[in-house]
Amino acid sequence: MLENSEALGLIKRRGLLKSLAVVPFMGVTDIALARSGHAAESGGKDIALAGTWRRLLDEKDVGISGRWFNRPLPDQSFLPGSLEEQRVGNAVTVATPWTGDINDKSFYTAPEYAAYRRDGNVKVPFFLQPDTWYRGPAWYQRDIDIPQDWAGKRVELFIERPHWETRVWVDGRSFGRSDALHVPHVYDLGSLPPGRHQLTIRVDNRMIVEIGHNGHGVTDHTQGNWNGIAGRIDLRATENAWIEGVDLYPQRQDRTLRVAGRLANSGRPAPALTAIVSFAGIRQQVDVSWSGGAGRFEAVIEVPTANEEALRPWDEFDPVVHEAEVELSNGETWKGRFGWRDLTGTAKGFRINERPMMFRGALECSIFPLSGHPPTDIESWRTIMRRAKDYGLNHLRFHSYCPPEAAFDAADEAGIYVQIETVWANQSVVIGSGKPVDKWVYQESDRILAAHGNHPSFILMTHGNEPGGGETKQGDARRDAFLGAYVRHYKAKDPRRLWTSGSGWPEIADNHYHVTPTPRIQNWGEELASRINSKAPETVTDYRGFVGKYQVPVISHEIGQWCVYPNLTEVRKYTGYLKARNFEIFSDRLRDSGMLGLAPEFLYASGRLQVLCYKEDIESALRTHGMGGFQLLGLQDFPGQGTALVGVLDPFWDDKGYVTGAEYRRFCNSIVPLARLEKRVIRSGEALPFVIDVAHFGAKALKHVAVEWYVAAQSGKILAQGSFALDELPLGNAPLNLSAAPAITVQDACAAKLLVRITAGHAAIAENDWDVWIYPQQAQAAPPGSVRIASTIDQGVLDHLEAGGDVLVGVPGAKVANYDKLPVKLGFSSVFWNTLWTERQAPTTLGVLCDPEHPALARFPTDAHSNWQWWYPMHSAGAFRLDLLPAGVEPIVRVIDDWFTARPLGLVVELRVGKGRIILCGFPLDTSDPADPVTPQLRDSLLAYMSSDAFRPAMDVSPVQLKSLVKS
Repeated sequence: MLENSEALGLIKRRGLLKSLAVVPFMGVTDIALARSGHAAESGGKDIALAGTWRRLLDEKDVGISGRWFNRPLPDQSFLPGSLEEQRVGNAVTVATPWTGDINDKSFYTAPEYAAYRRDGNVKVPFFLQPDTWYRGPAWYQRDIDIPQDWAGKRVELFIERPHWETRVWVDGRSFGRSDALHVPHVYDLGSLPPGRHQLTIRVDNRMIVEIGHNGHGVTDHTQGNWNGIAGRIDLRATENAWIEGVDLYPQRQDRTLRVAGRLANSGRPAPALTAIVSFAGIRQQVDVSWSGGAGRFEAVIEVPTANEEALRPWDEFDPVVHEAEVELSNGETWKGRFGWRDLTGTAKGFRINERPMMFRGALECSIFPLSGHPPTDIESWRTIMRRAKDYGLNHLRFHSYCPPEAAFDAADEAGIYVQIETVWANQSVVIGSGKPVDKWVYQESDRILAAHGNHPSFILMTHGNEPGGGETKQGDARRDAFLGAYVRHYKAKDPRRLWTSGSGWPEIADNHYHVTPTPRIQNWGEELASRINSKAPETVTDYRGFVGKYQVPVISHEIGQWCVYPNLTEVRKYTGYLKARNFEIFSDRLRDSGMLGLAPEFLYASGRLQVLCYKEDIESALRTHGMGGFQLLGLQDFPGQGTALVGVLDPFWDDKGYVTGAEYRRFCNSIVPLARLEKRVIRSGEALPFVIDVAHFGAKALKHVAVEWYVAAQSGKILAQGSFALDELPLGNAPLNLSAAPAITVQDACAAKLLVRITAGHAAIAENDWDVWIYPQQAQAAPPGSVRIASTIDQGVLDHLEAGGDVLVGVPGAKVANYDKLPVKLGFSSVFWNTLWTERQAPTTLGVLCDPEHPALARFPTDAHSNWQWWYPMHSAGAFRLDLLPAGVEPIVRVIDDWFTARPLGLVVELRVGKGRIILCGFPLDTSDPADPVTPQLRDSLLAYMSSDAFRPAMDVSPVQLKSLVKS
């Protein structure tokens, strides 16, 4: 057992250190705010227990039998907090028993990871890495002082966010246990005599119930399997009959608020109590009925027609929350918030408050690197909700976990719709086969509803993510039967939200809505056969054929998953519990390949490709009439499961420098113009046909709008324009079919944009754009010169070079030499999820990097990164191995390799061979495809360069080295 000798000193400085961190709100527990909010609800009768506690680790699990609750514990820790935050526990080694799957186990055996397996230098590539780890019971203890005015009162212990199981003793007397994972643990301590008492809490972070070791409530892939308590730890005094909870059931259509209270008492017989329920100036008194120690009351408040403000509905545009109060005749009180909102699902999508709506969502996977655990203060969650809205989202899916209360409060305020889950019962366990997880899912669902069910933002729920049945027909049938019963049970029990069987599957008849991975532009396992990699660029495809098969709305599951290169400067931000040791490995890889200086360019170029991929993914969903919505994976990076850098934001919810929220909102927002383009490239003089639609899920229909369109060259010159006048822009995304087909003529190859703008009264409402390219009817003839065109490196090419000639070679991708181990799989799109977790599903590359000002590209309009025109040469290309050449080769067009291998690759390379000069392209140049004007234009640009004085390759290679680049 290792402990940092400076831990206590660090603990005292923890608040200051976190306030100076790069993103201080992530994971910081604001105890003062949390206490003040709770004290207001309970009449100021709280005693906060934050501070230094006595502590002892129980690695051998002997504390209960050894009666540790009866003796003072020798060590110290600060609560709230975790052992890992305080660097208490075991050092990370190769043998550390991580919680979660390790799909690619090459770390444990591959020679390239040998340096990272050495004691004292262990660095894992799978996820963020704690400085220390601990699995097992840990005992926390302190003395508490019960004041005189609590004499005869019932005392309650509130533990907001323990991880995981707790057991509680006071003065050696046991008060039970709780295995709730996502909600507070509340213990009834009965009546404690005034004076000093010894409180002992045992926290056990082992897998208390096998609920799936990849679930984000427990796994090392995200928050980490920490041991401790986050948030409030309070004592509260109540009367001997108290309010356990109150459920609010607003029915806006009926103008009624049903208030159902749950009470408990510790006395016999049950007291005669009344409850006064108050809302909107209306007070209603009702009696409490008792059955043993459990009490119930119910009131129905009718809102008069004169008080429309009290019925003001809640949604993303006007997130109005209302407050109801309960006061018992013994003085116990309760306050709670709710919103009037009606959500329904139909075959044509969702409707909220009788208006069409679409979920524009992303996953929130409990990624909080500074603390590990999710924050419990509202300011942290307000920042997260604000970032989601900055990027045009209205929805967060909490993947296989439920956040603390503060997250719901912040979502209520911001108008963010949330989906809650409990488990990821797959891989290490199945569901529906009678295992303990089955019972626990029901218990946890009940606990979540009791704790958070009144929040208007809490709008969707499922048992969890991608449920496993055992991969047999019988197991899947048991799974589906279990989940069908689960959905039916909770549809009847709690109609305030919509229910589905699981995120991902199954699509059972009982579902209010389906969450399915099918409608997206790349599915798991499709690799280069996916739409984005196999089909020429267009913006026509939608999913109406798929969603039309169902009578309930469809939300597309975890779309996107497009990776970006690691931002290696991000390492400095990991000042807390988790460290980016994986990024240190990636940095070493890049340095070893001689490309560390290119890291910022790799980040930017791959980031622009990532945005391009997400734009098409999102727009494909938005232009699908009847689509229920989408859930991105994700808006921020997912640092686990092999390091899935799929976010346009980093794990701290910060921008990465290649896209802003304002740009993202052009294609992801409540109102988004859409253009259906059958192709993005044309030849000069041809028509550019397109159809304009609008995904309008705003607050109301718009009257008297203009839909303006422009085709503008990169220089700003308008090549074509037009507009449509609409008396009304209706809500929804039913096709408007506003079509145009301007013929566009240019003299030279031209990059342009189709821009669509919606205006009302000369004010811009929304705007979006699409890159297009116009090429000359025929590529210009290359200037005279001794340039030989070839498709391989044969003796004739070598002889021509030896004689001082120039050669342009277009090698078919299949003929480009590749690596025997971990071969490059080149595609147009970025990496999907990441290569370590997907066992190197294609593509394994992240686009191209080039200098648009390079004279070789003077006649080929391009950005520094991949854009849609590159699909044509790239979709069947190969990447040259620059490591087969002398160090320092600078390709005209570079391919960005996966960060796990970080090898130097080229798509277009210039070299000197003896007296001759050569340009090699990793794709055929002799294409005769009439739909591909791109490759001929690139060929023309390269030929023009080769005939100019600027053609001066800097690197000399031998014929043998040259031939090594292609397969013999």
